[in-house]
Order: sequence, then structure tokens, then C-alpha cells
Amino acid sequence: MKDDFFKYQAQTTPHPLAMEISHAKGSYIYDTNNKVYLDFVAGVSACPLGHSHPRVVSAIKTQIDKYLHVMVYGEYIQKPAVDLCELLAKNLPFPLEKTYLVNSGTEAIEGALKLARRATGRSEIIAAHSAYHGNTMGSLSLMDFEERKAPFRPLLPEISHITFNNEAHLKHITTKTACVILETIQGGAGFIEPKNDYLQKVRERCNDVGALLILDEIQPGIGRTGKLFGFENYNCIPDILVTGKGLGGGLPIGAFTASTKLMETLQDNPKLGHITTFGGNPVIASAALATLQEITESDLMSQTLEKEKLIRSHLKHPLINEIRGKGLMLAAILPSAEIVNQLILKSQDNGLILFWLLFEPKAIRITPPLTISNEEIIKGCGIIVEVLNNIQIR
Repeated sequence: MKDDFFKYQAQTTPHPLAMEISHAKGSYIYDTNNKVYLDFVAGVSACPLGHSHPRVVSAIKTQIDKYLHVMVYGEYIQKPAVDLCELLAKNLPFPLEKTYLVNSGTEAIEGALKLARRATGRSEIIAAHSAYHGNTMGSLSLMDFEERKAPFRPLLPEISHITFNNEAHLKHITTKTACVILETIQGGAGFIEPKNDYLQKVRERCNDVGALLILDEIQPGIGRTGKLFGFENYNCIPDILVTGKGLGGGLPIGAFTASTKLMETLQDNPKLGHITTFGGNPVIASAALATLQEITESDLMSQTLEKEKLIRSHLKHPLINEIRGKGLMLAAILPSAEIVNQLILKSQDNGLILFWLLFEPKAIRITPPLTISNEEIIKGCGIIVEVLNNIQIR
């Protein structure tokens, strides 16, 4: 199987981890050698209820027996998609009331950018340094990492960058700006939270100049920070909310949500202003609905903050310089990329799954399922500390 994996499946890196998966359940992944791994990554935040959660699996099976894909998005009334959009609206502040369902987070970003340009009639887009919003052409254009962008130029024009948490840069948001797009918590940069009411100040500046604010909740969203969406922690309501990853409960999904007035601009002049074949797929929408119901009806979000405290209390070691983030969106910062690499690979050897962050080489990702138990947290933290105790520093 490994030979076939490398021969037939396109790779994203020269050296993938190449673990051959047998099955996964709860907080654990099992390989074909019957080795058990405690999962501290949750599919890069895509599995908030862990693996094969009974409520999600049941919803998928029920929908499969009814119908699969029947029509392109937005033409037929399909109950799972309607119910999902309604539940999102009921759990979001006004005027975030209408949702467009797509297939991935980066596709949702593309839709949000189109919506902002269409609604404002402006073309300038402002993103943050060290931001990551996806890898399709528009999302890639928002990055400021030239080594990642250069091979694919020309990209989307009229993109400029400000520094996250730098209030002096807010003056760059002007009457020429269609939108400002920010991650509520910067992910690839190292799980950097907004400080000193930064998001609220960005909101106010956008209001002053008539620009729209897009908040990317693809990683912080769906209960991971103790609130359903990260922006709820920072007294800031976006004009356009983007989500993905965890919303699908392990299936591929993306969504962007805005006011009815804004969303109507994609409906006409031109018609079909944004289209997708598989967005709102009934099986995926059923999984997402079950995921959202479980998180909003349970105490998982409040547990998330307690579990953060537990992780912080058990992850103490001279090689851990700090732990960034909120809830179960955490990053441990180590002295060097070499130590990070050793920790991730040796932890896997010891039955614990950790992972890297995209742009911060000194960080390890700690984003376990929200359903992880306290005992599993203590076990995983113990493995990290034990591995760090045996790290060879050159």
C-alpha cells in the first residue's frame, strides 16, 4: 500500500508521514500494524467530535438511505442544508443570517472575496502579514510569503498587507478598500490572539470608511475557543463570516455567512454570481448539522476552557517557552524547529499524534477533539514531557 501511495497519489511534501490507517474512533487512530495513536490534532481541527462520533455517523447513514446529490446548489430544497443554515443563523448575532454552503474553507474564502468586491464596487483587499486562508488562487494571493506565491504568479491584484495587532496600520484601510480579511486567531503564524481590542478597532475603522470585514473562522470556529465562533470572545461582529474544517464533523465543507442584503448581491446582475455543484451536499450537510447540534446542545464548549487549563498545567517543561492560543486551539512554542521535528516524530513513535504549523517552525499544534477526556489529555501531555526529557539538543 505504501508503494502505491507514493506511485499513484500526488504528494504535498517530499516526506509525508505515510501512516497507513486502519480505523479511527473517538480520540484514537489505529494503523494497519494494530498500533494505537492518541490524536492531539483532530485532522487539523476538522474533527471537533473526534473520530466516528455516533451522532454524526448516524446522521450520515440516515441521509444515505434517502438520497445523495440531486442538483447543483441552490435550486432544490434539501432539508439537511436548510436546517444547517437555520441552526447557524440561530447561533449567530444579527445580521449574520444567510449562509452559502460550499465544499471547503478556501472555496468559502473565494466566495467571501467575490461578495465583498461585488457589494462595495471596490477592488482593494487588505490581509494580514503571516496570514493563511487557503491555497486556491484568490486565497493564495492573500499570503505575503513570496516563496510560496512566486511559482504561481500572476495572482489576484490589489492585495496589500497590515500587521496583525498593529493599530498604526489601520490607517491603510481607506475608502478604496473593499474588505479587510483576518483570521480571528492567526493560525499558521503561531496561534496569535488579537490584543487590546484589536478586532473591535478594525471593525470601527471598516465602518468609518465603508469597507467590509471578513473574519476567517476556519480554524477557531465550531466551539474550539470556548465559544461557537472565536470572534465572540473579542467583541467584534464581521460583515462576512467564513468557516470550514470542524463544521463538517470530519467531512469536507466550507461556508460563508452574511446579512441577507449582502448575500442578495450574488443573486442577480449577474445571475449565478457564485455557483457550486456539490455545496450543500445532503450527506455532508447532515454530518455538519449533527456536529453543530451536538456542540450547541452539550457542555463541550465550556469544557474546552477547562481542558485548556488542564493542558497548560501539565505541559510544563524547560523546552516549552510558551503556549499560545485559546481553548483547544493551542500551540506550544519550543526553542528551535529541530526540537519541534524531533518532538513530533518521536511522539508519533510513542503513540501520540502532534503536527506542525504552516509558518511558525518553532510551534507544535495541539488541537485535539473537543470530546477528548481529561485522562487522555493527561496521558498525551505526559508523552510530550517524556519525549522532551529525552530530546537530543545539538
